[in-house]
Amino acid sequence: MNTNFTTQEALENCITETNLPNFSPPYKGKVREVYDLGDNKLGIVVTDRISAFDFIMKQAIPFKGQILNQLAAFSFDKVNDIVPTHVIDVPHPNVTIAKKCETIPIEVVMRGYLTGHAWRVYKSGKRELCGVALPEGLKEHDKFPTPILTPATKAEEGHDQDISEEEIISNKIVKPALWNKIKEVAFKIFERGTKVAAEQGLILVDTKYEFGLYNGELTLIDEVHTTDSSRYFYLDGYQERQEKEEPQKQLSKEFLREWLMEHNFQGLEGQTLPDLPDEFRMEVFERYAELFEMLTGQEFKPVSVKDFDQELTDILNKHSN
Repeated sequence: MNTNFTTQEALENCITETNLPNFSPPYKGKVREVYDLGDNKLGIVVTDRISAFDFIMKQAIPFKGQILNQLAAFSFDKVNDIVPTHVIDVPHPNVTIAKKCETIPIEVVMRGYLTGHAWRVYKSGKRELCGVALPEGLKEHDKFPTPILTPATKAEEGHDQDISEEEIISNKIVKPALWNKIKEVAFKIFERGTKVAAEQGLILVDTKYEFGLYNGELTLIDEVHTTDSSRYFYLDGYQERQEKEEPQKQLSKEFLREWLMEHNFQGLEGQTLPDLPDEFRMEVFERYAELFEMLTGQEFKPVSVKDFDQELTDILNKHSN
């Protein structure tokens, strides 16, 4: 990894928000800022903000947006023979021009291993998650006999809520035929993501997909197989660690959550969001860059965003009606 930036330059090279006087204000998510360009097109800016426990951290992570956006572009390209994706163009490391889709309000969570939320449910004694039966006799990070789909409702604010397939259909959130198509596609994408990861020495543990409709056609949107939407383990040594009941080596946002918990923050009432020290911000960047390089087999080469607002204005003007 060759950044050609000093640590101080990297820390100052963060996009925390965009400010374009000639465009309507964007929709601001936790990480992305989305501009409506007309003609069913969106300009999506992936900032360097980072969130955990549904809170945006006060400090940004250098180059995180570039890594996330380019990793998503790489992964969208790997699955576009399975399902159409929303990507039209990636004109800048931080920017994607995308189709404006009608969002399907379900997060499609695929799990290959008993980790994270699934493990917490299992550890509490329950043997069902989102209507899916979980086998007896598993320990944390064990592989499921076959991957499982555990949907969640997309919350505008606060936490997403688990939901079963039966509830999705009975509550008429998604029509049965469309849900069956989503399910079929999700398993295929997860299988592809698992294969791509394994070829690079990684395990795709779990991930989430979001879908929309573009001219009535099912389309994969948001991001796919990135550090923010997925959890990865190192393949090398996985089995030995399981047998010895040692923690698995992860490449995910989990280490940020662990750091926050060590600093007495889990997003609960009365807790104070801690500042991220510069040294830790660089450590987070290095984790993101490591996953990018492992998964893509390419060197991560960051670019300066000193004149980003002007560059973004030019890009959005070019793609606007």
